[in-house]
Amino acid sequence: MTEQSLPKKSLRLLLAAPRGFCAGVDRAIKIVELALEQHGAPVYVRHEIVHNRYVVDSLKAKGAIFVEELDEVPDGGHVVFSAHGVPKSVPANAQQRGLAYFDATCPLVSKVHKQAERQVDAGRHIIFVGHEGHPEVIGTFGQVPPGAMTLVETADDARLIEPADANNLAFLTQTTLSVDDTSEIVLVLQQRFPNIVGPKGEDICYATSNRQESVKAIAHECDLVLVIGAPNSSNSQRLVEVAARSGTKAYLVQRAEEISLNWFDDVRTLGLTAGASAPEVLVREIIDALALHFDMDEQQVTTAEETVTFKLPRELAGAAI
Repeated sequence: MTEQSLPKKSLRLLLAAPRGFCAGVDRAIKIVELALEQHGAPVYVRHEIVHNRYVVDSLKAKGAIFVEELDEVPDGGHVVFSAHGVPKSVPANAQQRGLAYFDATCPLVSKVHKQAERQVDAGRHIIFVGHEGHPEVIGTFGQVPPGAMTLVETADDARLIEPADANNLAFLTQTTLSVDDTSEIVLVLQQRFPNIVGPKGEDICYATSNRQESVKAIAHECDLVLVIGAPNSSNSQRLVEVAARSGTKAYLVQRAEEISLNWFDDVRTLGLTAGASAPEVLVREIIDALALHFDMDEQQVTTAEETVTFKLPRELAGAAI
């Protein structure tokens, strides 16, 4: 966006809450920061710690080095595994090499990992609902032997799947999916395979569900919804879809500079939210940028209060005191 000298048009802003960082993202970033404080730079991070370029660049500036695989980490290095989780082979490789590592896997993702192991130990084949190629999916598949899980992405996939033993199945899901889409897929699976065993609790995490509900609460009042998040952020992409399904135009943006004033023709009410990997500073950046062009009437719409926190790894917890 570029500044203009024309009279400002009124713009009502509905700010969705909850939005932005979740407890798992907070924990993952803190782990990298504490590892840097405790051991000094550099600390290596396997993959993006969370799917947000601003966060990644901020940690790079503090001394974090992001790598794709452990063979890029020198002997004696300290490495952090991302919040999305990793296959079992990754920490095993780190141990084999004698690398000091810190696991920043979100505890809610770790819970799905444990459920996968239990279902396989019980002799069940797992149908996993998720997006192919997403790090969380790769990490979860890597908890069990090859062939123990089958990926389903859509309700059509669920209708077509033909497991070898239809009476000995379980299902699990990625934590950052669309609540509505996943409900449809699970319903198809349960109708086709009445004996399928589901997780004890909801696999889709509280933050994903809450952010989708907050968008639903405002979208019907908005002419446009902006979601702050990265293109590779699953939960952010789902927020765009939720707004669009409400019949509201919606765009995913990472920074204020990506916003076009042309989007605001005929827009009187704007909805704004942020994915679970996007910091609040980016929300304020966009509001401040819009305020250069519009006379803003900002209102926050809160649909849930979040108080969840996750413990840090024992080896770093003392450094946080």
